[in-house]
Amino acid sequence: MFCFKLQKIVHQIHFMQNSFGICQLSVIPVRDQPSHPSEMISQLIFGDTFQILEIEGSWLKIEKTDDAYVGWVDEKQVSLFDDLSLHQLKSSPKFLTSEASSLVLKGAIKEPLYLPAGCSLPFYQEGKCKIGKEIYHVTSSNVFVPNKEDFDSDVQETAKKFLNAPYLWGGRTHSGIDCSGFSQIVFKMLGVTLNRDAYQQAEQGKLVDFLTEAKAGDLAFFDNEEGKITHVGIMLNNSQIIHASGRVKIDRIDNQGIFSTDLQKYSHKLRIIKRYV
Repeated sequence: MFCFKLQKIVHQIHFMQNSFGICQLSVIPVRDQPSHPSEMISQLIFGDTFQILEIEGSWLKIEKTDDAYVGWVDEKQVSLFDDLSLHQLKSSPKFLTSEASSLVLKGAIKEPLYLPAGCSLPFYQEGKCKIGKEIYHVTSSNVFVPNKEDFDSDVQETAKKFLNAPYLWGGRTHSGIDCSGFSQIVFKMLGVTLNRDAYQQAEQGKLVDFLTEAKAGDLAFFDNEEGKITHVGIMLNNSQIIHASGRVKIDRIDNQGIFSTDLQKYSHKLRIIKRYV
């Protein structure tokens, strides 16, 4: 019993001395509670960094460094990251993957790893990135540095890359994505940081007074009968919206809300429109 307790204490000290971490798998679930059956509330994708807030068994309560989102991850699926490495990463150029699946070969034996779009490539240089001492060979040439200056010209094309991705609560990839995960990852690929959930994103940006003034890249938010914001989509122009509902799709929007082409009826009631660039 004493050895077990000692081992647990050493384990916790080990993590607290390295209070930051990074995702080194293609995608991992972020849970509401510290257990695998718990609801997935979001995902980390390769290169996402976080601070460790709490430890419970083999689970880490984390706060993402870019959007302050809090949840639980399995310690076996992440790597530790020290303060100096995080500072160096933040000050280095930010390279991202652009395709739905980019092949990366891990280590000397070159184990395959398929990264979704929008993954950060830590310390990328000449086709390689690294996490700690581990080297990753990036085979794809479709690696880029997001540029906010190109937001207006690139937002439609970037958003449409996700067309027909299936809806998945908490998802952030082509394999499954929710409405706010969709807007967040698209904006990340365009150099703009958004919070994770729709209601949080609605607290950012500047209000667009009228739908007729909306332009590509504005976000439209929709509420339920209680007035709670429950959905978000990306405006393509002042009459079309791309959003994740069943799948990522394009629908018509007017002052009443989204008119679903699939359902042939209004599916979401418009609340507000916000602009971020």
